[in-house]
Amino acid sequence: MKPILLVDFGSTNTKVTAVDVENCEILGTAAAYTTVETDINNGLHEALKILEKTTGALEFSERYACSSAAGGLKMISIGLVPELTAKASREASLGAGAKVWKTYAFNLTKGDMREIETYHPDIILLTGGTDGGNTECILYNAKMLADLSYDCPIVIAGNRCAADECQEILEGRTTYICDNVMPRLGELNIEPTQKQIREVFLKRIVQGKGLSEASDLVSGIIMPTPSAMLAAMELLSDGWEDARGIGELVGVDLGGATTDVYSIADGNPANAATVMKGLQEPYAKRSVEGDIGMRYSVQGILEAAGDRKLSKISGINRQKIAGLVEYLGSHTDYIPDNEEMEHIDYALACAAVETAVTRHAGSLEQVYTPCGLTYVQSGKDLRRVKYVIVTGGALIHAKHTEEIAKFALYDESTPGSLRPEHAEILVDRKYILAAMGLLSQHYPTAALEIMKKEIAYYGHKE
Repeated sequence: MKPILLVDFGSTNTKVTAVDVENCEILGTAAAYTTVETDINNGLHEALKILEKTTGALEFSERYACSSAAGGLKMISIGLVPELTAKASREASLGAGAKVWKTYAFNLTKGDMREIETYHPDIILLTGGTDGGNTECILYNAKMLADLSYDCPIVIAGNRCAADECQEILEGRTTYICDNVMPRLGELNIEPTQKQIREVFLKRIVQGKGLSEASDLVSGIIMPTPSAMLAAMELLSDGWEDARGIGELVGVDLGGATTDVYSIADGNPANAATVMKGLQEPYAKRSVEGDIGMRYSVQGILEAAGDRKLSKISGINRQKIAGLVEYLGSHTDYIPDNEEMEHIDYALACAAVETAVTRHAGSLEQVYTPCGLTYVQSGKDLRRVKYVIVTGGALIHAKHTEEIAKFALYDESTPGSLRPEHAEILVDRKYILAAMGLLSQHYPTAALEIMKKEIAYYGHKE
C-alpha cells in the first residue's frame, strides 16, 4: 500500500482524501471547518483527526493540496472588444481557476479604476488586439493601471507588438508577458496565460492568504481548486495513455456562494446548416456563476428564476417564496429541518442548476436570409454530451440528487438552449473530484481508475 494525502482548503470546509495509489482505492475522506480567519492548520488538523477514525493511523508518502480558501483567486480581465479579446481574456482567467469579478472592454475610465481599487483583485489580466493589430487600447489601459495604488500582479497577454511597451509603462510593478490570448481574429490561445496565472497563484496569493502556514503538513499547494476540478474532468473524459476515458461530459459544482460549470466537449454545430457566431469556445471550458449559490447568493437564484418558477417546483405559495429565500440568505449555515424548507431548498437547487448550465451552454436561433432559413449558434452545442457529473455539498447531501441534476438537461420549454439532451447523471458522492485533479498531476492512471470506480460506474457495471 502507498497512501497519499490530498487536501482541498475550501472557503467553508477543508476536505481531506486518503488514497492508495498502488491499489487505486479511496481509503477515506473527511472534512472540517476552514479556520482561515485564525490558523488554517487548525482546520486541517481537525479534518485529519476525523479521517484517522476511518483509516486508522497512516504514514503518508506524499501530501498535496489545492485551495480556494478566503474567496479563492480574485481577478479582473481587460480586453478590447467585448465579444472578442475581452471574452478571450475571461476564458483564460476562468480556465486558470480564477474567480473573475468583472471583465472590462475598450479604454478604462476613471470610474473603472475606482471600481478596481475598491475590489482589490489578486491578479489583473491585460489583453487587447490581435498580433499586429490595434495597440492604442492596451497601451492606454497600461497607463491607467500604472496609477494603481498597490502592486497587483499584471499578466500582459495582448498584441505582441505592444507587450514590451506595456511592461515599460508598468515598470516597478510585478508584470508577466505571455503569448496573446487571441493572436488572430477568432483564434483562442489561452493555455500559456492560464499556466502563468496558476504560477502567480502559487508564488504570491498562497502566501498572501496565509496558506504557506500549512507548508509543513503538505508537499505544496499546487493549484487553485477549480483548476484541480477541471483537470479531473479532463482526465475522466479523455483518459490517459491506454486507459480510456468516458467521453464528453458536463460537470456542475453547486456551492453556497457560486455555481461552477465545466464542459469537456468540442461543442461544434450539429450540422452544416448551422453557422457559428463569435469566438470558438475552448474544448475544456469552465464558467462561474457568482450570483447563483444556495446560501450566500440565494437571492440571485430568485432573481434569475423568478418566484413563479420556484413556486411551481416547490409547491409553496408564491407569496411566501421571497421571505423563505431571504431567511436562507441571512442564515448561511442553515440545514432544512422541516418539510417546507426542504421543498424550497430543493426548488432553489433545481433552478440554480438549470440557470448555471443554461448560461454555460450555447444557444441556437433561427435567422431568415435571402438563401432561406439558417441556424446561428453562439457558444457550445452540448446536446450530444454523454454524461452530466454533479458535485458540491448542496447536491451530494440532497435527498433527490438525481432529480435536481436533471434540470441540467435540455427542456422543450427553452428550445434554443443547447444543453445535454440524453446524458446520464453521475454523482461525485464522496466529493473527490478536486482530490483526483490533484492526484492526476503525479499519478494520472490511478486518479482515472479511482474516478471510474467511484463516479463513472457508481452503482452499476462498466
